[in-house]
Amino acid sequence: MKITVAGVGYVGLSLAVLLAQKHEVTAITTTQSKAEKLNEFISPIQDDEIERFFKEAREGERQLKLHTTTDKESAYKSADLVIIATPTNYDDVNHFFDTSAVEDAIEWTLKVNPDVLMVIKSTIPVGYTESVREKYGVRNIIFSPEFLRESKALYDNLHPSRIVVGCDEDQRSEGQMFADLLLEGAREEEKRADLAEQDIPVLLANLTESEAIKLFANTYLAVRVSYFNELDTYAQTKGLDTQMIIDGVCMDPRIGGHYNNPSFGYGGYCLPKDTKQLLANYADVPQTMIKAVVDSNIVRKEFIADEIISRNPETVGVYRLTMKSNSDNFRASAIQDVMKHIKAEGISIIIYEPTLEDGSEFLKSEVVNDIGRFKAGSDVILANRFDSDILGDVADKVYTRDLFRRD
Repeated sequence: MKITVAGVGYVGLSLAVLLAQKHEVTAITTTQSKAEKLNEFISPIQDDEIERFFKEAREGERQLKLHTTTDKESAYKSADLVIIATPTNYDDVNHFFDTSAVEDAIEWTLKVNPDVLMVIKSTIPVGYTESVREKYGVRNIIFSPEFLRESKALYDNLHPSRIVVGCDEDQRSEGQMFADLLLEGAREEEKRADLAEQDIPVLLANLTESEAIKLFANTYLAVRVSYFNELDTYAQTKGLDTQMIIDGVCMDPRIGGHYNNPSFGYGGYCLPKDTKQLLANYADVPQTMIKAVVDSNIVRKEFIADEIISRNPETVGVYRLTMKSNSDNFRASAIQDVMKHIKAEGISIIIYEPTLEDGSEFLKSEVVNDIGRFKAGSDVILANRFDSDILGDVADKVYTRDLFRRD
């Protein structure tokens, strides 16, 4: 099968690599330099499994039938299946996802290959697929939510917790075909690594329900992050041992000891925008909790900033802008809002972020990637995730809520 994937972010690229184990995959990017690197099997994003697959492909140990191009017309025209995984950033003015890149992919496909099945993998508002079908007068568009972690996207495609595809009742065969493609990609790596076959549940849902599954799943995760962050805020304010309280709470098997590590707030590409989008979808529906989750994240970042400001530092060092370890993505990271609150008090900030150029600026703060100079120049070091190998010798300077030393 010839498959075209629009978008080479962590969703699109991980899907392209997964499917290129067995099928001819053409990935589309708008950047020529990125296309050239991908055609040399050099990943533009940090993802351990993608980098492993690409290394094996470069060394001739693995065959990946993957080609990346900026030529939209030829890519869409030759496809037996089109997967749309373009970004949908949240528009804070209009209170909706910006779906223009998704619609560009749909319009190109309809122009040169109007009958091919299109599967939207981008995160979209509830009701969007039905609305875009009506807009273009077509039915060959379905939706499949992704449940991937940044920096572990290919791993999560190889070991999915579940596969959900949204389609009409009379399109169940197309929905199952797409689910089978994802299952095939996971099974291929199992056979290669001589692993036992996974039991991967598949849910064929209706279109709009599948969109809601995505937003409600991510909002639940945001609820859990916010809950343990507010527990931590209470414990810090009252002089209590946060870790002991969390350990005791999580002994209840209904709660469990997962996803409970405090942070500076939820951030990254998904949770902030998905919770805001779900809140926007509640415009005519009674609710209090969804708004409370969004507000809780704001309050948490303000609390963290106040904790730093109360220490009266002249210079605060920010260790990494990323939200989690082994990631190079800091879009919408919570630490950026914490920085803004601190800088508003006239406190100087320096940043250690190896993905940025030493001596450059980020949010009008200097990037200092000489780790010795960074440590020496910081009165307090703000670390959303603590790296004991790098920060262990200045632990007395470090402010972190990374109690369990994991994401």
